[in-house]
Amino acid sequence: MTGTVIWLTGLSGSGKSTIARAAEAELRASGLRVEVLDGDAIREEFSRGLGYSKLDRDENVRRAGYVAGLLAHHGVVVLVALISPYRAARNQVRQEMAAAGIPFIEVFVNAPLEICESRDPKGLYQRARRGEIPSFTGLEDPYEPPLSPEVECRTDLETVETCVRNVLNALKS
Repeated sequence: MTGTVIWLTGLSGSGKSTIARAAEAELRASGLRVEVLDGDAIREEFSRGLGYSKLDRDENVRRAGYVAGLLAHHGVVVLVALISPYRAARNQVRQEMAAAGIPFIEVFVNAPLEICESRDPKGLYQRARRGEIPSFTGLEDPYEPPLSPEVECRTDLETVETCVRNVLNALKS
């Protein structure tokens, strides 16, 4: 049985990890094998030493996609919660999954910048605005939203439960 890659993309603070963890709990409860690849853990464990240039960000996405594909090939539903700011890098992962016969569901976790900044649990936006974090996505560096995601979660308007239900409905179909 082949798994699925569910790729949650959006600005820092948009709710990617929250949705991924809630979906993980529901999928586990239904007996599926599931893993979450969270952006912070990926940076720490797989991509240590990479910076935040476009090249480094694309490499981070490539590495996450590779690991997600390996897990999905072995029947795991993989929830990747990663800013992944550049459309071309996300599309490359989508193409690689398609070539391997692995379903890929792109989820745009969409919230306005001001909402993401107000959530900011790690104080990253404040640090970026003080100049402590250069090239911060959404401020100094661009975020390219998906053009045709399978799911869009408007976390400024929808509850976590609604977002998870929409993600799981996409998985079922």
